Amino acid sequence: MYRGIAASPGIVIGPVFVLEEEDFIIQKRKIDDEKSEIFRFRKALNKTKQEMVHTKKKALQRLGKKHARLFDAYLLILDDTMLREDTVEMIAKEKVSAEYALHQVMENVLLFFEEIDDEYFKERGQDIYNVGRKVLRHLLGRERITLNQLESQVIVVAHNLTPSDTIAMREEKVIGFATDIGGKTSHVAIMAHSLEIPAVVGLRDITRNIKDGDMIILDGNQGIVIINPDTSTLENYYREQQIFLAEEKDLEKLKDFPAVTLDGHKINLIANIEVPEEIKSVLSHGASGIGLYRTEYLYMNRKDFPSEEEQYESYKAVAKNMLPYSVTIRTLDLGGDKFSQQFKLAPERNPFLGLRAIRFCLKYPDIFKTQLRAILRASVKGKLKIMYPMISGIEELRQANKILEEVKDDLRRKKIDFDNDIEVGVMIEVPSAALVVDILVQESDFLSIGTNDLIQYLLAVDRVNENVTHLYEPLHLSILRLLKEIIQTGKKSRSGVAMCGEMAADPAVTMILLGLGLREFSMSAISIPKVKRIIRSIKIEETKQLADEILSLSDNEEIKKVLRKRGIRI
Repeated sequence: MYRGIAASPGIVIGPVFVLEEEDFIIQKRKIDDEKSEIFRFRKALNKTKQEMVHTKKKALQRLGKKHARLFDAYLLILDDTMLREDTVEMIAKEKVSAEYALHQVMENVLLFFEEIDDEYFKERGQDIYNVGRKVLRHLLGRERITLNQLESQVIVVAHNLTPSDTIAMREEKVIGFATDIGGKTSHVAIMAHSLEIPAVVGLRDITRNIKDGDMIILDGNQGIVIINPDTSTLENYYREQQIFLAEEKDLEKLKDFPAVTLDGHKINLIANIEVPEEIKSVLSHGASGIGLYRTEYLYMNRKDFPSEEEQYESYKAVAKNMLPYSVTIRTLDLGGDKFSQQFKLAPERNPFLGLRAIRFCLKYPDIFKTQLRAILRASVKGKLKIMYPMISGIEELRQANKILEEVKDDLRRKKIDFDNDIEVGVMIEVPSAALVVDILVQESDFLSIGTNDLIQYLLAVDRVNENVTHLYEPLHLSILRLLKEIIQTGKKSRSGVAMCGEMAADPAVTMILLGLGLREFSMSAISIPKVKRIIRSIKIEETKQLADEILSLSDNEEIKKVLRKRGIRI
């Protein structure tokens, strides 16, 4: 059994198709005419570019603008000095073949990025390497087997998959895939989730121990792959698969039902999104608004910053399509685990405590103002709210609001319409902010608890560090006590308090959160039906009793025992 990273949910069982990584054994070959060799290299670059432009058009038709933009990043790599100029320089100086020069440059790039202790950077190094392989294939005159040539249903296993590979899939043929490398931020994980194909990534060396035709179980819920399972395991997973599919079908029926408890308390279930294309999913899963629109994805995988007009069009589309519901737009949250290519920022020793989110925006107010202008202009097209991430105290909130007022004044002078009463809120994800909520609530319209970072900061646990992830515990008594304080204090604000972290999407803690007083949950759209089902089956009074009982306990094991007795799986 292999355990990796769950990239896209679902359980599939079927035969393997191994998409083998090509071994490029490039011998050092001297050349006499470096000009003709450089011409041959540039010709291969152009062929690769044409190939990618063609694939991007397919992505645009099938997946929309956001995912097609991934290919823009690949196209930019073709113009990068790391690949283009370094290869040309090596051909000219050392008088070697284009294949050898390019291969050496690729190896150097991969080595450089591998030495950076940051998952996102490592994956970008792999992107550059993948683009180089495409150019190398054209230089060598080789054709790689593509996934659209498959004739029967298979589970694809590969060392890595490029966006071009996944886009080429025949949806009915590829029922799932697994890769040696990759993480939750890798392109293949993004594509898998968009295509709704079960996937597991980060399996390290599965390609070394598997062959075409092997039968495997791929569990995209748990991040597990089992090769050639025995009859008993197969039967168990077939049952799990049927249970999963039946549950998904059953949950679909809840779409048009309200999220109301048995004793009549209405709970607001709203969605988190990254791009406008997700609105269809938001509405199909029965969300009553958007509580977190992560705008940084407009900025990533590109060379320039999105213009005011580009941002305006994006925010306007979301605002209009979500009417009569409201949309909370989180301002730019670059930094930390997100890389800003435009600034060429050096990797920080501790990026989660560095220049990120509102700190980044206050350091670069022109970028911040451009975004705020776009949001304000779009605010007349629907019901928009603004939310600042990573506020650590009242000073930052006041600085951000001062910039917002400057933008409003400028729009008034130019007679550009905007919602003058637009609500402005704060994400509570830093312990210092959590401890001064009573002050923040006086100068903000609403609060939203970002539990992902709040838990990690409060418990001093890096949630992506495999050595300490077992300590990342949402049910830690300190977390629950702090959440109660935030929620009770937040109710004094104009629009109350929501939760937009992953904890809001966890059905195992829904009853506890309700008992603590939470009445607005924001989560990925696909999670809404499961949480709604729990809400519709309970009374608020019993959730209060559960919360009180848990808060009276002294350790996590006691908390888990209480939940298990109530039949709650954790």
